[in-house]
Amino acid sequence: MIEQEEEYWGKFAPTYDNDQEYIVGNAILQAITTKLHEECDLGEVIEFGCGAGYFTKVIARKARHVIATDLSDQMLEVARVQLQKFQNITIQKANCEDTYFPSGRFDSVFMANLIHVVENPMNVFQESHQILRHGGLLLVVDFTGYGMNWFEKMKLGIRYLKKWGMPSRYVRHNLSPDELVSFVENIDFKVEEVRLLGDKTKALYLRGRKA
Repeated sequence: MIEQEEEYWGKFAPTYDNDQEYIVGNAILQAITTKLHEECDLGEVIEFGCGAGYFTKVIARKARHVIATDLSDQMLEVARVQLQKFQNITIQKANCEDTYFPSGRFDSVFMANLIHVVENPMNVFQESHQILRHGGLLLVVDFTGYGMNWFEKMKLGIRYLKKWGMPSRYVRHNLSPDELVSFVENIDFKVEEVRLLGDKTKALYLRGRKA
């Protein structure tokens, strides 16, 4: 299954950021970026599912060091090029469900647009909890159809199919704030903030702390 996911996303690596902007629109990407700019002192960060590094650039400006990880070698190759000017970013292949990093290694875990496409979100949050220090920060951003009207959902779905084809059978199209909170609280995180960003296209933004 991991190999299938790596192959699926890897083939989109050269045009991933442009495809993403086409599918969800620039407005929601800017809303997420603006919200991320409010973060500060993220310390030693690990990013899961960095893709081509779109949000890694923002996080790196708020962190001492970022280890940007992804399953796809092709994505990481593109990320290395796009992030080469950042001296505080290390690019590394890793499985977000089992990273092999020691317990308490990181100050912050960041993931963008990952939870709605992974088969087992609880495994991702369990791994996040394991490698975070006590009181460490969990930052989750995730696109969602929750709160979107029917017409906008249809248009987004058509754009997705045009660029990336049929999604995996377990994709969560309409992840709600309550569902996301339930995921992280079940792994002993304390939620500090959860909100729905965007106008036509929506994204969830959650901040949590390792209890």
